[in-house]
Amino acid sequence: MRSRTTAAFRRALEFLPPEVRAQAQRAYELFRSNPNHPGLRFKPVHPSRPIYSVRIDIRYRALGVLEGDGIIGFWVGS
Repeated sequence: MRSRTTAAFRRALEFLPPEVRAQAQRAYELFRSNPNHPGLRFKPVHPSRPIYSVRIDIRYRALGVLEGDGIIGFWVGS
C-alpha cells in the first residue's frame, strides 16, 4: 500500500515526545512491510468515510484517509 502525509501530519509529529516519534517511525516501517500486521491494529474508524487508524503505542494513533490504493496520513496524537 502506498502512503503519504500532509504538512499538518508532519508538524504534529514534530511536537510528539522523542520516544513516541521513534515508535511512530517503527510503526510506519512495519506498516510499509505489512499493513495488516496485528500489532498495528489498522482499522476503519468511521462508519461511512474511508478514515483509518493505525496504532503507534497504547496511547498514540495515526489517522489517514484511504484513497485509491494508498493512504494519506493527516493526524497523529493521543
